[in-house]
Amino acid sequence: MKEKDVIIIGSGLGGLSSGVMLAKNGYRVTILEQNTLPGGCLQCFRRHDVKFETGMHFIGSADEGQILNKMMRYLEIDDKLELSRLDTDRYNVICLEGQCFDFANGSEAFIDRMASYFPDQRDNLARYCRLVESISAASSLHTLKHGQTNDAITAEYQLRSINEVVEELITDPLLQKVIVGDLPLYAAVRDKTPFSVHAFIMDFYNRSAFRFVGGSDVLIRALTEVLVRYGGEVRTRSKVTRIVCDDTHATGVEVNGGEYIQADYIISAAHPMRTMEMLGDTHLIRPAFRKRINSIPQTVGGFSVYLHFKENTVPYMNHNFFGYETDTPWGCEQYDDTTWPKGYLYMHVCDQSGQNFARSGVILTYMRMEELAAWSGTTVGHRGTDYEDYVYRRAWRLILALDRRFPGIKDCIEHYYVSTPLTYRDYTGTQDGSLYGIAKDITLGSVGRVPHKTRIPNVFMTGQNVNSHGMLGVIVGTMVTCGEFLTPKYIYEQILEANK
Repeated sequence: MKEKDVIIIGSGLGGLSSGVMLAKNGYRVTILEQNTLPGGCLQCFRRHDVKFETGMHFIGSADEGQILNKMMRYLEIDDKLELSRLDTDRYNVICLEGQCFDFANGSEAFIDRMASYFPDQRDNLARYCRLVESISAASSLHTLKHGQTNDAITAEYQLRSINEVVEELITDPLLQKVIVGDLPLYAAVRDKTPFSVHAFIMDFYNRSAFRFVGGSDVLIRALTEVLVRYGGEVRTRSKVTRIVCDDTHATGVEVNGGEYIQADYIISAAHPMRTMEMLGDTHLIRPAFRKRINSIPQTVGGFSVYLHFKENTVPYMNHNFFGYETDTPWGCEQYDDTTWPKGYLYMHVCDQSGQNFARSGVILTYMRMEELAAWSGTTVGHRGTDYEDYVYRRAWRLILALDRRFPGIKDCIEHYYVSTPLTYRDYTGTQDGSLYGIAKDITLGSVGRVPHKTRIPNVFMTGQNVNSHGMLGVIVGTMVTCGEFLTPKYIYEQILEANK
């Protein structure tokens, strides 16, 4: 094959995994990243020599033979990552209406644990688990069985909401809410988010759940190492300001407003709205398509409080904790000044295997960008004291909510730091600081989906908006995009060969 030059815009998981797949197959890959460090939401940061994760806090289905394990082996990073298994008896804990409910790994264990709280729901729980597994198995991308997609079941549950299906399967009102207690992982909205989103994520984590030992940025280093070994490179401080097109196709990109880099192909791992901006007013993109991309709703923004604990004061928590201040996980994005926060996700960072005490953790909740309208034109580090006062008052309210569930934890905090939707926007380019990019919405159908191909024959898109967010969702989207270069069948064959 004649070598071709591929420029990838953005060095998050979508950009890095696309780069590895193509570089492994003979393409000359250059990844351009606007920030000083690569990685997108895989990035970590340090304060007082303590590490904090900004995005990907845990992964699933990484046991030997499971889907993510196979993907990591294909990407040649499985031996470069150390994983720490979450508690198999309670990898997620949902605290609702004053009670805590444990999610156990494995369908049988999950059913047994939930049935211990809701004895009369055992049969319904079994039906629910069978459906979750059948939806996941219906996707050839999640089973690596090329051409064996069950389109009927996939289509049905892309068009039915989570709450509709759960309430049809589960008759106990409290269990209906517990089942979706982890919905901050995908920012679900009642009557809008498809059940298929819930099913894929539930299946992914229920098979096995792990944290990265040393933080999620170990994944950046692992992927970059493989990319470089195959001749690719990552250039930081290289903001693509324009995708340059002639009358028929893209010829290259403009970097930092000046430098021009030629390319045979361009893959944008940036948010689709940022991609439209980089394409400027080229006639190759129809106005109707541009308008559609720019009008698709986004998931709600995220507000994070990063906790640095005093030494040896907080036992390491080997599970994720979902706490709710109201009697339902639904509607936490609908709040006012008196009701915020309605719920939150609390996790620890795994510094080393077998640790006894946590050094750091994060509390994550929702925040709408409209709250921060007064500072929308500012950049990181230049938002002013009014902004600092506002967000740190909010942070303390979130810490107090956590302290009600974990009495005394506020006294164990040495320092804490904050990120808002504005932070996410500035570092990742995601629209409105959205947690997970474009929202999946059954009311929009295909109009609400982002294609991996554009009408420009050599310009493609990848990343969380093309398929789904999270490690598996993004890599599956990468397979779809790279399938345009290598064919899907060839990628399947390569993955299977790597896992012999």
